[in-house]
Amino acid sequence: MAKELKQFKVIIEQDEDGYFVASVPALPGCYTQAKMLLGLKKRIREAILLCLKVAEMDPQYRRRLKDLAYEPSFVGLEMVKV
Repeated sequence: MAKELKQFKVIIEQDEDGYFVASVPALPGCYTQAKMLLGLKKRIREAILLCLKVAEMDPQYRRRLKDLAYEPSFVGLEMVKV
């Protein structure tokens, strides 16, 4: 029987140095960065797999997931001048 794939929402931003930074709100502490988007996608998948493996073995991390994890709903992006 095939294992069911899990899906995670990933937030991607670009920092002031041009690096792309990805974070997974459902997995606190799960983030990575890369110079190119293609590399970022590979790295965030690896980071997610690592966080899931840690969650299996570490009860303290499972508690952090319970306390800090959230699923964002994208509303939009707004530029505000002040």
